[in-house]
This record gives sequence, structure tokens and C-alpha cells, in this order.
Amino acid sequence: MATLQVSDAKASGQELHTFTLDHLAERLTVRELIRARIYQEVQDHNRSGATLFRGLVQPTDTERTLNGFKFSRPRTLDWEEQYARAPDAFARNGFFILVGDRQAENLDEAFTVTPETEVSFVKFVPLVGG
Repeated sequence: MATLQVSDAKASGQELHTFTLDHLAERLTVRELIRARIYQEVQDHNRSGATLFRGLVQPTDTERTLNGFKFSRPRTLDWEEQYARAPDAFARNGFFILVGDRQAENLDEAFTVTPETEVSFVKFVPLVGG
């Protein structure tokens, strides 16, 4: 099993935060990477009981904020529901993924996880009033 350091960044390159994904296979597809990330972030959110979710995909009934997505009251999320939205968000360029210095082109693209592998999820933020 492998461990992977992952970061979230803005399109400007500004890093928002980093986290670790554990218990990964040594070879992953982009789809499996997204699935592992969403599963972990939803589990972390559900344990915290927070009203702010720093996830890859916006949950229903939330407001986008600078640091994530805000719930009107704390609630748990279904990781499978969140994951079901991710392929569409990837396909319509809601975010892209850099593995090392190379952009992942499709969900079935595979890569090897080594201690040196760096992965960044780069999210586009819609312009307000634009």
C-alpha cells in the first residue's frame, strides 16, 4: 500500500491546503484517485460536524465561500453522492489534476504512486457577477 501527498490549489498556483491519502494501490487511475480523495474528505467532514466543507465537489444545498462550501446547519454527506458528481466536474473542467508536472487528460489514465509523486487538484472558481 502507498501513501500520497495531495494539495488543493487555485488556478493562480496558490496552494490552499495539503493532505495525505493513505492505503492506496501502487498504481492508480485518475478515477480511483478522485474516488479515494472524495471518500476520505467526506468521512473527515462527517466526523467533524462542521458547517464548512472543503471538498472537491460542491454538495447540494450549500453556498460557495472562499474556503469551501457552507451548510446552513451541520449535516452529514454521502460520499457516493459526492463521487457521482466528480466525473462530470472533471469532464467540464471544474477542476484539473496535475500528477507531477503533467496534467491528467482522462479518468482512466494510470500513474504509479511513489514517495516522490506529487498530486495537485486545481479548482477553478467562478467569477462573481461574470
